[in-house]
This record gives sequence, C-alpha cells and structure tokens, in this order.
Amino acid sequence: MKWIIGVAGALLLVLVLANILRTLVVPRGLYSAFVIRLWRTVRFVLRPAALRGGYLAHDRAQTWLAPLMLMSMLVSWLGASLVSFCLLLYSLSSLSFADALREAGSSMFTLGFASGARLRLSALDFAAAVTGPVVIALQIAYLPTLYAAYNRRELEVTLLQSRAGEPAWGPEILARQFLVDTETALPELYRAWERLAADIGESHSTYPVLLAFRSPRPHRSWIVGLIAVMDAAAMQLSLAPAAASPQARLVLRAGFTALRDIARALRFDFDVDPAPDAAIHLTFVEFEAAVAMVEATGFPSERTAEEAWPHFHGWRVNYEAIAYELCRRGDAVPALWTGPRDYPWAPLPPQRPVDRRPGQGRPKLPPAIE
Repeated sequence: MKWIIGVAGALLLVLVLANILRTLVVPRGLYSAFVIRLWRTVRFVLRPAALRGGYLAHDRAQTWLAPLMLMSMLVSWLGASLVSFCLLLYSLSSLSFADALREAGSSMFTLGFASGARLRLSALDFAAAVTGPVVIALQIAYLPTLYAAYNRRELEVTLLQSRAGEPAWGPEILARQFLVDTETALPELYRAWERLAADIGESHSTYPVLLAFRSPRPHRSWIVGLIAVMDAAAMQLSLAPAAASPQARLVLRAGFTALRDIARALRFDFDVDPAPDAAIHLTFVEFEAAVAMVEATGFPSERTAEEAWPHFHGWRVNYEAIAYELCRRGDAVPALWTGPRDYPWAPLPPQRPVDRRPGQGRPKLPPAIE
C-alpha cells in the first residue's frame, strides 16, 4: 500500500514543478489549467459584490482579483509540494502520517525542527529544503516582470484618455482630433498602439495573470482602449482610405494578431480566417450614427456610411469576437462598441471635457451617442 502512496506523491510533485515552470519560467504562452481555473474561482468568489451596486462596486471588488490570484498560486504550490513530500516520506519510512507531514514542513521551510538521523531520508529532506525557498524566490522574481508589463500597458492607456475620453471609444478618437485640428497626431497614436499591441500579445499570453490586473481608474481598460484605437483606424480606412496613414493598417494587424495570441493561450475558440462578410454584433445603424458624429467635426469622408460599412465590417470581423470575449471575462468597463457583459450594465459613453476657451467661434461639439 505504501508504494502506491509514494508513487502518488512523486506524481504530485512532478505536476507541481511542471506547473511552476510553465507559469513562471518558460517564456512562451503555455496553457496552465490551474491558473485559468484559479482565475475563474476567485472571480466567482468576488462576484457577489456586484449585486450590491453597479459597475463601480463591481470594479472595486475585482481590483482584488490579481493580488488574490498571486497569493493563491503561491499557497497552492507550497501546499501541494508539502503534501507530495509528506507522501514520499510516509511511503519510505516508518513515520506516521502526522510525523511525515511535520518533517516535510520542517524541511520545506528550512526550520529544521523535525530533522532526524535517518540517512535514507536525507535526500528527501534536502529536496524539500530546496523546493520551498525556490518556489518563493521564483514568485518574488515573477512580480517585477508582471509590474513592468503592467506599467508599460497602463502608460499608453492613460495617454489615450485625452484623445478618446473615459471610457475610450473609437469614433470619439477621430472626432476629437478633427475637432481641435490635431489629426496629424493620429499616425503617431497608431504607431504607439502597434508596439503596445505586440507587447500585450507577448506578455499577456505568456503571463495570463496580467489579464486580471485592472487599470488604476475604473473607467479605463487596456482591452477597451485597444478596441477603440482599432475601431478608429478601421473607420478612417473605411471612410477616407486615400488620406489614412499606413500606420492605421499596421495597428489593426498588430491588434488582432495580439488578441489571437491571447485567445490561443486561454484556449477559447475563434475563427482564424473569418470571411469579410461574416456576422458581427455591431450594427449598421450604430455605425451610421457614429459616422454622422465624426463628420460633424469636419472629418473629410471620401465615402458615404453605406459605402464604408462593408470595408469597416471586413476589418472588425477580425477582432470583434475575441475582443468581446476578453471584455466579458475581464469585466471591463462597459464602453460603447465593446459587447455585452455578465451583468446588465448600460454602455457608458465617453466623458467629454468642458470647452473653456475664451471668445466666439469655438467649434461646436457633436452630440454624444449613448
């Protein structure tokens, strides 16, 4: 009977070490069922907070998702390692289960209070003594990598606020730039988000726990910002293809490539080569209203809304389904054109600053779309 327990302990130890390596060490987006299930579990535990209020109450609760996930990962790995060494010590000695657990804990946390003179168990004691500090050290070394990627992401999300409002919305980006004659800054915006999309695709598929890190402000979100930039680029290419910069195409390509990398890491289904006329959730009525708003700011359209719709549809079909699923899973702020959530929150239009310039002849703000 004891040899079965020993085999079970060895298998458990191998599984734990393999999961630690694939989560913290291997620089590739390897799927970790443990991390994904932990994400779902902690998110489910925090969900009752949304029943006591609206989106802001839910956002406050979900702020704890990432820290709780990190602590749960560490505790789970250490606990599973402790159990595996306990089973191995129990199977290879005459120790009782309680004594085996006590010695495994003593060795793993390098306390040494339960060490014995049994030479044949020294190898296990040494292995346990190495495992505990190594797991803790890897988790500590993991945090700077996470927060460096988080800071790079949130810097661009914060900079987007003055261009797209909070929460971000693609047509609002175009409207604001043409309203105040800063449309020449659009190529630089697309270039910055092209690089950020590549960064997010690499970091968030390698370390999925980053998806649980929320922005410092409740109405900001990296996925909502990425959708807004991609929608702005798609609208500009659809309405004014001759005037659009090459960076608009590049940010779209980088954006949906990054989203597909994350979807593969999370293992949810998506169409890798959707047809240009495949169904999308956004309707022509919504698009037409946004076009009218943008044109009211002086945007030089080369096509009508009807003519531009098939082109915009052909761009959006590449990223809408994945983006909506990430918004739903991450409980992102319910911005316009970002899909449904698990709760019946009404979409929030972007907040606009008050125009306080003196004098007459100020451009009139187009009506907001709600």
